[in-house]
Amino acid sequence: MRRFLIPLGLLWCAMLMQTVSLTAADNATPRELLQNAKTVVFLGDSITFAGQYVADIEAWMLAQNWPQTPKVINVGLPSETVSGLSEEGHADGKFPRPALTERLDRVLKVTQPNLVFACYGMNCGIYLPVSDERFLRYQQGIRELQQKVKAAGAQLILITPPTYDDQRKPLDFSYNAVLGEYSEWLLTLRGEGQRVIDLHGPMQAALQAERQTQPEFTYQPDAVHPNAAGQWLIARQILLAVGDDSVADLPTPEAMLTQLELPAGLLTLVRQRMAIQRDAYLSAAGHLRPGIQPGLPIEAAEVKAHELTIRIKELLPRPKL
Repeated sequence: MRRFLIPLGLLWCAMLMQTVSLTAADNATPRELLQNAKTVVFLGDSITFAGQYVADIEAWMLAQNWPQTPKVINVGLPSETVSGLSEEGHADGKFPRPALTERLDRVLKVTQPNLVFACYGMNCGIYLPVSDERFLRYQQGIRELQQKVKAAGAQLILITPPTYDDQRKPLDFSYNAVLGEYSEWLLTLRGEGQRVIDLHGPMQAALQAERQTQPEFTYQPDAVHPNAAGQWLIARQILLAVGDDSVADLPTPEAMLTQLELPAGLLTLVRQRMAIQRDAYLSAAGHLRPGIQPGLPIEAAEVKAHELTIRIKELLPRPKL
């Protein structure tokens, strides 16, 4: 019997260490999660796919001079929803909206994240008035996302959807109010211990403030897709949530880099690397969204990404030991 004591003891220790590790991660701040992650994944629709806010956040992380900066993978997919719904005649009838649930397992397997940021909602109400059925489908999609990210051993941070600019593309109801309801529900999940960053409320407040002096001001010229200022606003809200109050009043990501005494050229390189890796991982995981340019095989993409990494490191201060 004695020969079983060591293996059982090791098993018990391993189980204890895993429990302690999970508890520590569950109690960690968003900044601690970022700093300790090996791989950070961003999920979302076309707003995330565009990638500016993702690259802005990655540039900020690089500037923190951490001993090791996480790998950031953007796998946002245009038109996607968590609700699995699609309006009639979407894309002139060419294809229905893709659903995250169709690819999520493959994305998590290919990227193997420690931390996932997810921003959904803009497309999930499919540009119709709020309804119990559509709202329930959104809630079910978020719940499935939570479960699958947890099962993959990663932490999840949800982001409430951006505003819809009712002034730029008026409907016969307020679609922004629909997104407001979705956002309010997401914020209630904080009571369950779910980390949620509020983007919708601050973006709406910032829009109203700008329109006090510029009535035609917008962050979304087509009512949906943020311009450069809108993308930076998204990045800024996430950075505020991870504890950097110094970005609160900065007008651009370039101003952030100036404040950090880094060249603006860093952003260009980070965005180039992000796009190469995004396309590669999207292709590797697979999806049902037509019209997305195929990426390189991951191995080839990482070779190109490494070349950019060398150039990026030349612009950074030496890491702290």
